[in-house]
This record gives sequence, structure tokens and C-alpha cells, in this order.
Amino acid sequence: MRQQIRLGAGSGFWGDGIDPALELLDRGNLDYLCFDFLAELTMALLQRQKLKNPQLGYVPDAVQYMKEMMPLARQRGTRLVSNGGGVNSRAAAHRIIEDARALGLAGTRVALVEGDDLLGKIDAIVAAGVPMVNMDTGDDNFAAIRNRVVAANAYVDASGIVEALGARADVVITGRVSDNGVYVGPIMHEFGWKHDAAHADRIAAAVTIGHIVECAAACTGGMSSRFAEMPSMGKPGFPAVDFFADGTAEIFKLPGTGGRVDSFTIKEHIVYEIHDPNNYIMPDGIADFTSLKLEDLGDDRVRVSNVRGKPAPDQLKLVIGYTDGWIGESMAFFPWPNAYDRAVKARQSMLERFERMGLAADQIQFDFVGLNMLHGPGAPLPAPAVLRELNEVGLRCSVRTRTAEEADKVRRAASHLWIMGPGGTSFGTPIKPRPVVSLWPTLVPREFVRQTVEILEA
Repeated sequence: MRQQIRLGAGSGFWGDGIDPALELLDRGNLDYLCFDFLAELTMALLQRQKLKNPQLGYVPDAVQYMKEMMPLARQRGTRLVSNGGGVNSRAAAHRIIEDARALGLAGTRVALVEGDDLLGKIDAIVAAGVPMVNMDTGDDNFAAIRNRVVAANAYVDASGIVEALGARADVVITGRVSDNGVYVGPIMHEFGWKHDAAHADRIAAAVTIGHIVECAAACTGGMSSRFAEMPSMGKPGFPAVDFFADGTAEIFKLPGTGGRVDSFTIKEHIVYEIHDPNNYIMPDGIADFTSLKLEDLGDDRVRVSNVRGKPAPDQLKLVIGYTDGWIGESMAFFPWPNAYDRAVKARQSMLERFERMGLAADQIQFDFVGLNMLHGPGAPLPAPAVLRELNEVGLRCSVRTRTAEEADKVRRAASHLWIMGPGGTSFGTPIKPRPVVSLWPTLVPREFVRQTVEILEA
């Protein structure tokens, strides 16, 4: 049994930089390079793609990254694990195996992990008496949206990844496995851990480490409150982990890369996107972030130890996507002098156009770009004298409607400002209406989820 493995973070989101991952693969002496591509918003975007084309629905980067990395990964003896299959991991796996064949990488084994898609089980779950309460709003009237449901993906544990690696997969592609699961899977496989009480603390340690590094540069200086102090963040080092069989780990980055790894960058990401630090609930286990100890070893290396936890929960999070109307959007920019007054006048003009056109809107939102677009009404406006001297102000309008036809009225009303609006106004290309896939997160018993693994070989 091995006593130590080395894992690298290859991506923190769909759209992350590939160059730090390639650098880590080349110089990091890795056993595994792991890629987290998914978020709840990402799943909604991917579902929209799949509705348009059944052959899509995976993260394009997940396929492109594997194409670029498989030759070097074979040379370095590194295995690649990704959740970039999104809502169509089967299509992604077949694309990857085609690329492996085209690259002459005979013998490459690509594991396709499925089982997170519960769309076909929704009625059975409801019939079994599962309440399907919306975790965000408390709404228990799931029946009101049932006929608009287009996707249902559970956050699954790493058991499919463990099985795939046991089947000698060189590349593993999954759907909605948890973000840290792409790290937990290789760790459990290498050390032979099981989802039981005896391994609860060690799996909690793997969950914790996965949580710390899953957003890649976010624990090497990105998003840090000390960002101004971080060197060369245009070429940051992605984190790597030496993980030991006793559940301890050391997080580091490659020498000569940008950013920093110290106990503070690690602490900052420990508290990122969590609610209860005593109970960080993941499909593989529950970690207690208040138990761990951090030791700054210097030279961009931090030791993590003493993690405690509990066994995996009985329920899994299920994120249901459903069609929920359309968005019509516009953007315009107004120049000095009196840029803010022009934007205010344009807002009033658009509202008058909406009234004249009979727009049926569920919600209308206006933002002044540069003034309150991020904080909304919580952002105090500058003094009138300052407002008058602003060089330019943008006006964004976003309208929620029930139909595409109503949403298109926003585009047309915005285009009317080309002549009806203030002089000097600048416009981009009119923005087409887009459908909305809203999310209904809920909890379902674990027994409704069954992962499967299929091996494709070049």
C-alpha cells in the first residue's frame, strides 16, 4: 500500500487558464491531475446547450484539455480526472477517445462515469414520498414546476471514480460529481479507503484538501484579501498536494510560479462557499473545518493535519433545472457632459416604450454601470457635483418575461433609443433574448443514485 500520492489542481472552473495546468503536469511529478469545471450555473448553461443539440452538454474545455494533455500525461505517468462531462459525459468520453486515437495514443483507457442524471427517476422519487422541498426558498410545491423540468443531476460521491481507477483508467470523465470528489476519488483508490465509520476522519481530510485546492489559483493568491501583495498573478502556480496515508497533507506550488501559498491563503479558501464550518457536508463525508491544524512550512508549502469528520450523509443534493421564461437585455453608454442625467432619461424613455409596446414583464431591472451594477441599491450614489462630471455612464436593462416574443420587445425598445434617445449614445450589437433554466435544489435519499462505469479504449 502506498504511503503518499501527489495530486495537482488542473482547473477551478469552466474557462480557467490551461497554461498553469500544463506547467504543473510537466514539472510537478504528479500521480493525478484533477479538473473541477462545474458549478450550478454551469449545469444550467450546459443543459441549455444539450436542449439545442443532444450531442452537446459537456464542458468543451474538458475535451480540449484532455486532447492537449494526454500525450504529456502518458510521458509523465499522470492520470487525469475531470467532472467536465457536465450533463453529457457520454458524449465527452467519446470525443476524448477519438482524440486519443487521432493522437496515436493506443491503449489509452477512458472511463465514462454516469449515474448522476436522475431525470428519468423524478416521478418515482416523488411517488416514494420524497418532499422535494426547495433548499433555497423552502417552497414545497414541486408539482407547480414538474411539467417544466428539463434536468435533474445529483451531487454524487467519488465511488465511480474509485471504480474507474481500479479498472486502470488513464482518463476519467464524470458528470456532477462533487467539486472535491475529483480529488477524493484518487485518494480513496490509492489508499484503499471505504465509505465507512473507520475511515470517516481520513475521508474528511481528503474532502478538506479537495475543497482547499478545487478552485486552483484561489488558494495560491487569487481572490485573496492580500491580492495586491501577490506576485505575478498573470502566471500563477496552480496548487499541488502531497497527500499521506495518515490523512495529513502538504499543499504547495511550483518554484518560480506566481502567487503564494501560506497559511493565510489556505485559510481564505477554507472559508470560501461554506455555511457551517463544523459540518461541511459532501457526498463522500462530512468534514469539521474547526478541527484542522495548519503549519506554514515556508517556501510556499503548508501542512494540513488533524482533520476530523463524520461518515457520508444519507441524502444527496439534487439540483433540478426547469424552464422558467426568457430574459431580454440591452446595454447602452452615455458620454460627458451630463452622462448620468442622460442615462436616467434613457431609463425613463425605455419604460415609456415598454408601456407603449404592451410589454408583459415579470421583472424589470435597470443598472447604472460604474455606479450600482454590482451592489444595487446598497451602493451610495456620488454627490450631485460628482455625478455631473462623470466621463461616461452605462445603462443595462434586464427584463424577465414568460415568452421569447415578449423578451424580444426589450431588444426592439433599446434599438429605438438609437434615434429617440440622447445624442452621443453608444450601442453594441442588439442582444438576442435567451431562455432561462432556473434551479430547484433539493435533497433525495442516496439509494436513488447508482453510478456506472464504462471503459473506452483507444
